[in-house]
This record gives sequence, structure tokens and C-alpha cells, in this order.
Amino acid sequence: METNPHELRNLIRLALLEDIGDGDQSSLSSVPVSATNRAHLLVKQDGVLAGVEVAKIIFEEAAAYSNHPPLKINVLLFDGTYVKSGDIVFTVEGNAQLILQSERLVLNTMQRMSGIATYARQMADLIKDLPVKLLDTRKTTPNFRLFEKMAVAIGGAVNHRMGLYDMIMLKDNHVDYAGGIESAIIGARRYLKDTGKDLKIEIETRNLEEVEEVLRVGKVDIIMLDNFPLDKLREAVKLIAGRFETEASGNITEKTLRDVALTGVDGISSGALTHQARSLDLSLKAF
Repeated sequence: METNPHELRNLIRLALLEDIGDGDQSSLSSVPVSATNRAHLLVKQDGVLAGVEVAKIIFEEAAAYSNHPPLKINVLLFDGTYVKSGDIVFTVEGNAQLILQSERLVLNTMQRMSGIATYARQMADLIKDLPVKLLDTRKTTPNFRLFEKMAVAIGGAVNHRMGLYDMIMLKDNHVDYAGGIESAIIGARRYLKDTGKDLKIEIETRNLEEVEEVLRVGKVDIIMLDNFPLDKLREAVKLIAGRFETEASGNITEKTLRDVALTGVDGISSGALTHQARSLDLSLKAF
């Protein structure tokens, strides 16, 4: 049976295998197998909380992995909550070895997810009064994309395509390799017809001349306007005039986001949502 790389529990099981292997030797050697204890997740930095629901599944899968009874988890704060240093997110109680072997995976996951959710919230808030979507990208950590995109959504931004398989996005290299915009679009349409797939087609443009060519050819769903200066971006939006959905991309930061949004584009994609976010400081402490 093929493993689904976007099935949450599959990814968690692989992460447990990576970390625990044939056993948590530190805990096995120092803590009695029958010992029970408790711990709480402590917030050490203000931000948006993400990964609580994932943590619950990590604890479940860790128990199954090591053949321990499940831990008792009491959740006090939920995903999407703005938390402050000193807050307690949840308490966990049960087998001491299981708490110890789950600790690092829970923290690594929640710290990374919460950092992304915090940055996504900061970015989304800058344009929350405007009719434009803030989109993530495929610029994610290998084998951790699902968690990072979950965090983006928790923070208030919007998930774009998950991978190469669920949308046709004709980037500059695709266009160049295909022999031009028209060839790339016609090839994509032919492929969809031949395979029976129902996928959106997005094409990247680098200047107004390429926008005009896409408008002549048509047969796409979204036109990406990549690294356009603001004046050219406004001109492109006016030229497209609502005939196709528009997406701005390229060097989107806190400083540029609102100005780009004010040009009238439908969406703005930002790889920074994932690759520039810093982890939020959390700690799992015995009490």
C-alpha cells in the first residue's frame, strides 16, 4: 500500500521513527517503566498558537509506537489563540517515559507551526480590510509541508496549491522550455484533455508584453504577475480587467504587502510566510 505523504499520521510516524528508533535510551535507562508523571506546555514568547491538535495526535501515535497506554491531555488554549509568555497551553499526564519521548517532537512541531501562524497573522492583518487573498507557496520544509500549510491557515492566510500534482502552474522556466507562452498554454490544455484531469491553469508573466500575449491566447484561469513594479502592476490589473484572476508575487514583505494589495490584484503569494518565519519559544515542563 502506497504511503500518502499528506496524511498527518503517516508523517508523524516517520518523525517518531526518525527520533526514537529502537528506543529512547535516556528514558529507558533512568526512568522506571511504570513511573507516571505530568507536564505542562509553557508559552515563553508572545504569538499565535498552532499545532495543539497535532500535538494530541503525536501523543497518541507515540503511545502506539512504544506500546504505552495513552496519556491524559487537558487542553486549555486552542489553535489560533494569541498567547502571551507564561500562558499554559495544555497539561499532559501518564507514563513518564512516554512524556519524555514525545517531548521533542511535540515542541519542534508546535514551535515551528506557531512561528508560522504568528507571522501569517501579522502579514494578513496588514491587508485585512482589503478584498485580496494572502497566499502561501511551495517554499516549505521537505516532509513538513502539511504542518506548515496548516499553520498558515491558522494564522489567517490562504493555502495555495499543495504540490505539483494539484494545479498546473506554468512558471518562467516552463514557458521557456515549452517554446513560449502560447505553446505552454496549448500544451497544458491538451494535457488536461488527454488525461481527463480537472485542474486550474496559472501562468507566470514577467512584463506587460507577456500579459498581452496571455490575454490573446486565453485558456488559463490565473495570471501571475511576477516582480512587477507597482506602476506596471496597476497597469497589468487594468489591462486584464477582471477577465482572469490575478496573483502578484515576488519579494513580498511586510513593507511591500499593502502597496501591492492596493493595486487591485486578487491574490498575493509570499514564500516568506513559511521560509522567513521564526519559531515561537515553547517548553514542556514537569510540574
